[in-house]
Amino acid sequence: MYLEAKETARLYQLLSDKLGNDTTEAMFKYIDNKTERSVEASIKSLATKDDLVKQIGDVRKEAAENKADIIKWMFIFWAGQFGGMIALMMLLFKK
Repeated sequence: MYLEAKETARLYQLLSDKLGNDTTEAMFKYIDNKTERSVEASIKSLATKDDLVKQIGDVRKEAAENKADIIKWMFIFWAGQFGGMIALMMLLFKK
């Protein structure tokens, strides 16, 4: 952190010698504001713990609904298979 402050002070001095104090000050303020807005925009897009908990709850609910749906369709499939097998056996035993 100390080196960064030292380098910033040196850069400020070099630029103010070439561009003048007002221009250098305006440029540093612009860079600071731009950086701050960029960081704030990044922070707004990050997910919070509450967001993640809510999404996990939604995923669990959807998984439970899918599980029930799969069990229902498995029962229908196996019942159909069983019915078909019984019908086939009845046909074979009649002869």
